[in-house]
Amino acid sequence: MQLDILDITGQKTGKTIELPSEIFGIEPNNHVVYLAVKQYLASTRSGTHKVKTRAEVHGASRKLHKQKGTGGARKGNIRNPLYKGGGTIFGPKPHKYNLKVNRKVKDLAKVSALSYKAKENSIIIVENIQFETPKTSDFSRILTSLSLDTKKSLFVTPEYNDNLYLSTRNIPNATANILADLNTYDIVNADVLVFTESAIGLLVDDEVSEEI
Repeated sequence: MQLDILDITGQKTGKTIELPSEIFGIEPNNHVVYLAVKQYLASTRSGTHKVKTRAEVHGASRKLHKQKGTGGARKGNIRNPLYKGGGTIFGPKPHKYNLKVNRKVKDLAKVSALSYKAKENSIIIVENIQFETPKTSDFSRILTSLSLDTKKSLFVTPEYNDNLYLSTRNIPNATANILADLNTYDIVNADVLVFTESAIGLLVDDEVSEEI
């Protein structure tokens, strides 16, 4: 699959790059994509939910009345779960939601997600974006030029660019991430993937060719 490299105004630069089929052209595996996304979402859960048992709530430990002879049901102390303010029976306790997914499965999921985007023509390659200072309005103009102002887009760069990340922070439908941190959920969650020329070069390990 061959794509044109665009400038930040959305115009062709005359350069193209060949996307390898082993990354962008495989038959996607839906189940491994599901597993990778499930693991990512599970890892974002804090798991700090907690309720107090009868051993943890406040209240005297004395027996409310004698066991027999009252005509009523037998009762323990005021911390009994049946009373208002008593402990909770079988309530949630803090625990982790982490799921184990093998590395090969995660790699296959990422390649499957990239192949989906390639089939949908949802991958754009742009020249390297450089901002001297963080400027949200400048980045908004780039989105408009690339017809991405109404789509959820993910910009992928080869390394962390502080000015670029600060420029995207106040735009709800655009995010930026470095290539090393790219994961299956980010790919699936975005409508369009925007790779910078340097980032896609690292990913495909290929030379950019000039059009004749």
